[in-house]
Amino acid sequence: MDDMTEQTRQVTEEGLREALRAVTDPEIGMNVIELGLIRGVEMSEDRVHLNVIMTTPFCPYAPQLLEQIRRTAQEYAGVPSTIEMGMEMWDPTMMEEGAADDWGLF
Repeated sequence: MDDMTEQTRQVTEEGLREALRAVTDPEIGMNVIELGLIRGVEMSEDRVHLNVIMTTPFCPYAPQLLEQIRRTAQEYAGVPSTIEMGMEMWDPTMMEEGAADDWGLF
């Protein structure tokens, strides 16, 4: 029981966001954290819930990308994970600071 409690304390939002850097948008070639697609994180002892947006409403990779995000979150946290598709429209200002430099946007 102590091992599980110790493991639970180590699961953090910061750690989850770091784990999600492994999930890359195949069209853009940048990870979901750099792109600012993770708009909200709710973590509890028994679940993780993420609010996620896509760069475009008709993203052809959305189903695969959402599942990869969900699976990565679940593997990191060790508890069931759910995804809520946010309705917020993405724009380049949501990108992590410095991430847009490669695109020459800012």
